Amino acid sequence: MAIDYGGKRTGIAVTDEMQIIASGLTTVETKTIFSFLENYFKTEKVSKIIVGEPKRLNNEASSIGAEINKFVEKLAGLYPQIEIIRMDERFTSKIAFQTMIDSGLKKKQRQNKALIDEIAATILLQDYMSSNRF
Repeated sequence: MAIDYGGKRTGIAVTDEMQIIASGLTTVETKTIFSFLENYFKTEKVSKIIVGEPKRLNNEASSIGAEINKFVEKLAGLYPQIEIIRMDERFTSKIAFQTMIDSGLKKKQRQNKALIDEIAATILLQDYMSSNRF
């Protein structure tokens, strides 16, 4: 699972059992993320959660970094059996937007920020899977 945590919305992506393809699952309001995850974990097995780590071009943490750190700490406390991995997510939202353009979505559809967050989480998960293959 990958989580693209945001102040208002959080994009979530998952992979198949064989961990070949990352797919967007949904976007939830950030204030409901823990109740969503609790319900999801009741029916689905998750061994790792990749959490995006937004950084600026100069490699410093972004303004939302402290909020994400608190989220990760709480997540680790609630689900100690699940490995949590932080991964640089620079440009995932821009790549997600470009992906929407390349796939032919109309301008109105490209304004759907929830879809951008979901696609960004998918890109994060696919990048993680690609970089961790032997």
